[in-house]
Amino acid sequence: MAMGLSKGPSSWSVEEVLEWIQEQYPTKMTLLHKAVIKHDITGRVLLRLKDYQLKLLGVEDEKQQQEILQDLLLLKVQEEISELSDICSGEPAK
Repeated sequence: MAMGLSKGPSSWSVEEVLEWIQEQYPTKMTLLHKAVIKHDITGRVLLRLKDYQLKLLGVEDEKQQQEILQDLLLLKVQEEISELSDICSGEPAK
């Protein structure tokens, strides 16, 4: 995970989602920023987005949708690996 976001993406606030979007997609920031605020998209919601929902949020281009979905899949996998690592090391879940 990039930035100063130490907790898993599924527990991100709307502000933390905006921070991630700004870092990942600086050129699409305005469109996504408005959608995240308008629809109160937290990390849990972000990780569940599908292509048709991205289209409803204003991401019309299929290539951009796929790019975002791939990045979201990567976030999910990183979070799963972190959780498994914590389980294996005996640390309590975050």
